Amino acid sequence: MKNLPLNKKSFGTLSPFQIFVASLQSEKFLYPMYAIVDIQGQQFKVEKGQKLFVHRLPGEEGDAVEFNKVLLFADENSIKLDKLKSASVKATILNHQKGDKKIVFKKKRRKGYEKKNGHRQSFTKIQVEEISL
Repeated sequence: MKNLPLNKKSFGTLSPFQIFVASLQSEKFLYPMYAIVDIQGQQFKVEKGQKLFVHRLPGEEGDAVEFNKVLLFADENSIKLDKLKSASVKATILNHQKGDKKIVFKKKRRKGYEKKNGHRQSFTKIQVEEISL
């Protein structure tokens, strides 16, 4: 993607997403390399060494997992949005946990109907090992 102009008069012809990308391209990157990756339907901004919680993944503690659906890749001098078929994020499963309990309470007034249910979401804690393009 080519560099886009950043003067305010040209914003009328650009989509909000293109404006966002243009503003990122105009800044000097002092940030480490990062990627936006889709993990089980959720998008995460990940960096090398970062630990994060995702919905439960199959596998045991210590297993390596690889995510191939990379939506954006950025390093010190470039941002890549297209041609990311070869990009991948490699991570290690640290442990499996359950989240806080959520209470679901249903009631119909004057009918004597009350129902109380609880739910605990299962999560997997992973650590990003490598981001490759």
